[in-house]
Amino acid sequence: MTRYDRRTQALAVCLSALAGYVDAVGYMALGGFFVSFMSGNTTRLGVGIAGHGRDVAMAGGLIGTFLLGVIIASLAGAAAGAARKQAVLGLMTLLITLAAACGASGHALVAAFITALAMGTENAVFERDGEVTIGLTYMTGTLVKTGQQIASALRGGDRRKWLPFAMLWAALAMGAITGAFAWNAFAINALWFAAAAAMLLTMAARLLELNRATGRSE
Repeated sequence: MTRYDRRTQALAVCLSALAGYVDAVGYMALGGFFVSFMSGNTTRLGVGIAGHGRDVAMAGGLIGTFLLGVIIASLAGAAAGAARKQAVLGLMTLLITLAAACGASGHALVAAFITALAMGTENAVFERDGEVTIGLTYMTGTLVKTGQQIASALRGGDRRKWLPFAMLWAALAMGAITGAFAWNAFAINALWFAAAAAMLLTMAARLLELNRATGRSE
């Protein structure tokens, strides 16, 4: 997170908020399963194997769908070269829009699985040399880094280095709160707002890349 300039950090924070929003909508739609938080689904899978068989197919299906999204986005990003962020975000936007359309037509379960695919793609936005540099949909590592940087600050290190990580976590939490309220008001149609936000963030990523190309950023 700290390797990037502030504009890119802001993009990451917004994408994390989007992930929290979509995950909350998916969680409500699926009755306690996640579309972006695969650690939670892995626990549900384990519990299901131990005695709640109906959970196995749902959790396993979501994990597999998310993984497929990561693979597709990584391949698309590699093919896009310098335009990888826009390509990956464009794919994510298309998938969330498709999910919203499925939800509006009465196929909420299909919509939820498509959002899991979309959240898999989102995690390939910040990738260097085949490695994810900013995790956007899972916060355990981010919280660990926040704690490490706070400890470093207490020892006399940079007093602000923990802030970008804390902001990433806070964005996911605020996105989840917003998504829960949106679900209460609009049910699965809340995904339309996510699709609109994804489109705006794709455009923002494009502007960032244009600024870099002309020497006005990084």
